[in-house]
Amino acid sequence: MPGEVRRFSSDGKGEQRQPDGLARRLAAIIAADIAGYSRLMGMDEEGTHARVTRFRRELIDPTIAEYHGRVVKNTGDGFIAVFDSPVEAVRCAIVIQQSVTGRNATLQAQQQINYRIGVNLGDVIVEPEDVYGDGVNIAARLEQMAEPGTVYISGGVYEQIKNKLVCGYKALGDKRVKNITDPVTVYRVLPDPGAVKAARQVRWLVAALAMVLVLAFAMGVSAYWLFSRSEAQKQAGEPARTPEAAAPAAPSTAAAPAPVATPAPPTAPASLATGEPEMVMLTGGSFAMGSNEDATEKPVHRVTIKPFAIGKYPVTVREWKACVTANACAADVAPSGAEDDRPITNVSWADADQYVRWLALATKKPYRLPSEAEWEYAARANTETKFWWGASLSLGKANCKGCGDPYDPAQPLKVGQFAPNPFGLYDMGGNVAQWVTDCYHRDFAGAPSDGSAWLAGDCFTHVLKGGSWRNDPSYVRPASRDQYDTAVRYPTHGFRVARSE
Repeated sequence: MPGEVRRFSSDGKGEQRQPDGLARRLAAIIAADIAGYSRLMGMDEEGTHARVTRFRRELIDPTIAEYHGRVVKNTGDGFIAVFDSPVEAVRCAIVIQQSVTGRNATLQAQQQINYRIGVNLGDVIVEPEDVYGDGVNIAARLEQMAEPGTVYISGGVYEQIKNKLVCGYKALGDKRVKNITDPVTVYRVLPDPGAVKAARQVRWLVAALAMVLVLAFAMGVSAYWLFSRSEAQKQAGEPARTPEAAAPAAPSTAAAPAPVATPAPPTAPASLATGEPEMVMLTGGSFAMGSNEDATEKPVHRVTIKPFAIGKYPVTVREWKACVTANACAADVAPSGAEDDRPITNVSWADADQYVRWLALATKKPYRLPSEAEWEYAARANTETKFWWGASLSLGKANCKGCGDPYDPAQPLKVGQFAPNPFGLYDMGGNVAQWVTDCYHRDFAGAPSDGSAWLAGDCFTHVLKGGSWRNDPSYVRPASRDQYDTAVRYPTHGFRVARSE
């Protein structure tokens, strides 16, 4: 009717409901399908169907749920999922691809399943069993462009995540896509930490080569100047003098050649601004690692630990900033305004590894991440109960969801707010989940018994110990273990350092 004001209602979840009953919302959309699905079905229909079903049940659906997404549609060879956060959507896509790669390692080449994934951010129409709109269509077009095993994202997603994930991005330019008026800017996600490391090594080599060239040029100029001076002295009847024998020249009003400034040789990283992390020395010993409470913690096996030192606290924001000041760590990791005494969070395993490498170089001491066995030995502190303080949960012993006060649901507490374990170590459970050196394995079958890190496998994911303030008390157990992909940051992840002795 003329002059009628049309209002939209909200359901409290950010969805704006139009008068015709359709709900719209801004969402990150993942569209995925299996490359060569028809060929796989033609070769082995029943086997392919069984593998796809198993992948979906054991890998796809749990990963989407973990990253707070929702599957809105399953097709024979793919799916569409929606997320509130583009960061979580891309994290989910990366983890799916890396997990699929790990699963494929056990299959013959002709049986391998490879997903193509596209991620877009757009305003879409949401229904209980489906989602519609250009935002979905663009995600589907990105998926069709993607090479098997890769993730393609739109420019809108890239702008939201570019400083939040430890990834590389390859710009593929503006692409025309079917039924979409404007070109879509496309990026390929490069999550491989090895590629990032190689790129860093290339940059260091280029910088080192540039320094060598500068020094060589400076030495050449200096040699030429000394040679010219010697020739001039010979023509004037003066004895030539070497730099070692030359005495300081007397003041002269005659103009002399300006000395060439040679660059200072490279030095070690800047010294720590606030000292090294506080360490606790452990004498080592033998203990029973693992538990029977979860399949990933079996079998319980005896491990012998050599003497080593481990951080009294998780690495703090203050300590991370020292690495940032030395231009050796990423400056965008610490949340804006984070207090110096809180543990550093939102670090990937690659970030943590970079920190300990810098710390070792800066201090000339063998700092590193602890192995999973060392971490669990330190957390147990010669106890054999479920928790280091006993067989059942005791409120106020750790910072987790359900562990009692003090508690802040939005962020970790300052380090050292709870009682230390018998080894004098704080936050060995709760507050922040902590990276260790080990690659993730689904259980302890074949694990080392000497306390060393278990590095066999593809290492797409690494082990986390101790749980965070967002986890329930079961994560606080010393035996509890989790995993996350190597190159992706997450807000609850931190670490502590170890040092060989």
